Amino acid sequence: MGLVTGLLTLPLAPVRGVGWIAEQILDLGEQEYYDVARIRGELADLSDAYDAGLLTEEEFEAAEDGILDRLEEAQEVQRRGNR
Repeated sequence: MGLVTGLLTLPLAPVRGVGWIAEQILDLGEQEYYDVARIRGELADLSDAYDAGLLTEEEFEAAEDGILDRLEEAQEVQRRGNR
């Protein structure tokens, strides 16, 4: 970026900074959402809650289906990222 371009776009610096922060937050959120170990922990917590009688079988199965779908998605994301 040249000096003139840098000076002319200087008023946009805060907007670029906010955009960068938003990207960082999105990346961190996706890392947590697709963390296979975290998802497996959620499955274990769900199983513990069911075993403790805190969930009905229908509630357990519905939640389990959602978590398993997310696990499959996370594993696919990891496969695509490792290529």
